[in-house]
Amino acid sequence: MSLVARQMADSHPGSRPAFDDALIKCIEECAACFQACAACADACMAEPDVVSLIKCIRTDLDCSDVCATTTSILSRRAVVDVTVTRAAVEACLASCVACAEECELHAARHEHCRICAEVCRRCEEACRQLLQRL
Repeated sequence: MSLVARQMADSHPGSRPAFDDALIKCIEECAACFQACAACADACMAEPDVVSLIKCIRTDLDCSDVCATTTSILSRRAVVDVTVTRAAVEACLASCVACAEECELHAARHEHCRICAEVCRRCEEACRQLLQRL
């Protein structure tokens, strides 16, 4: 677990330990997925067969943006709107599934796609776990 995410959760006056573990895991995985997807899109653009990776680039960029937004929403804990939070996590989960599936199509040829798909699957699972607790 990220030391910063844990420290922030522990210092928040609205801390709820049973919920916090799932929340922190989701924040961490969303942040990792944001970075992995942005890096994968960049790597795809540098590949000689970039035209065959256009859909992958698009799903990478979409997933990166959704994960960044979800990280921000989850990091704000005062006066939580559960409807908005749930919608953001559900969108993140859907985006991670789409991105993982697309990256898996290219994983045998591009290591960055393999790595990205794995990170997306971890984020997908963290989103599922958090949704069960919302």
